[in-house]
Amino acid sequence: MIEVTNTKVAVAKEKLKEARTRQKSYADKHRRALEFQTGDHVFLKVSPARGVRRFGIKGKLSPRFIGPFEILDRVGEVSYRLALPPQLSHVHDVFHVSLLRGYKYHPLHVITYPLDQIRTYLSYAEELEAIIDRQDRIMRKKTIPFVKILWRNHPEREATWETKESIRTSYPHFLP
Repeated sequence: MIEVTNTKVAVAKEKLKEARTRQKSYADKHRRALEFQTGDHVFLKVSPARGVRRFGIKGKLSPRFIGPFEILDRVGEVSYRLALPPQLSHVHDVFHVSLLRGYKYHPLHVITYPLDQIRTYLSYAEELEAIIDRQDRIMRKKTIPFVKILWRNHPEREATWETKESIRTSYPHFLP
């Protein structure tokens, strides 16, 4: 009886091992093998979390990468240490390869971001300057109040409509 149980356990372990290797091969088909050398330049993913406001823009137009930054050295199998500017000294300088995107360095290519306002978890908090307009929108049977927000350091044409409730939770001092 014990021998039968032991053989069943061994067969189950073998089947699990086969399934694991099969699933790994399926997953590896969609992965890209990235390797960088010391001195290469890469872009850094700003916010890996979904639904986080990046640079005050929601959705598909928000910037997802900042940089380029130089790779100082390789740390482990899949992590790299980057040369971050002094404004990002509060951010840990070692990043997983999934947060990096390759870049062919050109000295005239300069991308500027307000790096001093990037938080530790690599997201950016936009500051509200004024409420320009108010509007009630009817969504099915419900009326939802919206406010048109003018963001600091942005022109009026980039003002966005936000729900009054989201502004009240994000900026409680601004709405009564």
